[in-house]
Amino acid sequence: MGAGKSTVGKLLAKKLGRRFLDADHVIEDRCGVKIPVIFEMEGEEGFRKREAQAIRDITAEEDIILATGGGAVLLPENRQLLCERGTVIYLHANPMELWHRTKGSEGRPLLKNGDVKKILESLYAIRDPLYREIADHVIETGKPSVNQLVNTLIMQLEPST
Repeated sequence: MGAGKSTVGKLLAKKLGRRFLDADHVIEDRCGVKIPVIFEMEGEEGFRKREAQAIRDITAEEDIILATGGGAVLLPENRQLLCERGTVIYLHANPMELWHRTKGSEGRPLLKNGDVKKILESLYAIRDPLYREIADHVIETGKPSVNQLVNTLIMQLEPST
């Protein structure tokens, strides 16, 4: 969360002439409520079930750019689908960068209770190895602009001749 998946994904989709989908927005559209409400009513487990179904459905589509939620990699079935049905790009940011990007933002249920820096460090420790396990490309998001990131991605995604 806070790595820039939606921002980078939208621009990448535009430049590649593909449709952009954000798994969280798909879930919100299906449920008719925002993610924090789903967390409040069903807890993280209920949200993860909805997320898994959305990923199953979305990854069956062709020629899309998908931004998943940060915790999508927690379930093995999600990791498998993402690997089998697409190219996985891990936008990597360290916990301190993520803290700077997410502080003060609303709508992040996992950051509501406790020390945000510690929560981000804990989430990173669990998720980083999972992302690295399935990533076809790891892109550092620290210094480059969004345009530079997208251009780097496009170069890496072009088939080598």
